[in-house]
Amino acid sequence: MAAITEKTARAYSDLVEINETGAKGYQEAAEGVSNPQLKSEFSQLSQQRAQFASELKQHASQYGIQTDQEGTIEGAVADAAAAVHRGWINLKSAITGQDDNAILGEAETGDATALKAYETALSAEGLPQEAKSLIQQQHSQILAAKNKITAMKK
Repeated sequence: MAAITEKTARAYSDLVEINETGAKGYQEAAEGVSNPQLKSEFSQLSQQRAQFASELKQHASQYGIQTDQEGTIEGAVADAAAAVHRGWINLKSAITGQDDNAILGEAETGDATALKAYETALSAEGLPQEAKSLIQQQHSQILAAKNKITAMKK
């Protein structure tokens, strides 16, 4: 097994955090929208992001990486994680106004930022091929979700 670099460990930790934040954000979005189709879509995306976090944690543990350690975020991925968190906080403001289109916009922003974090993680030096495959697969699914959300906006 290849030696795991600090950048690889950070990539896993950051992506777990981003997906956990996204899962919470999508759950809040599901609770905040009035359209039943959007409620269902957001609930599914919340479950998807929770599953992504779980897959990443399980995968990381195979390499001896603890993804729940505090203080591992730095650099460009830290900026992305913070932006995702801010995006989902902005979502709360949109929800209080019960504006489905505004909530869609915030979800779209959160996904766009998550995609940047995935791209940063994919560029990490020494990323094992197995990890790269998982991260690329999740990136593709997040991109598909973002595109679907963009299409749903009025």
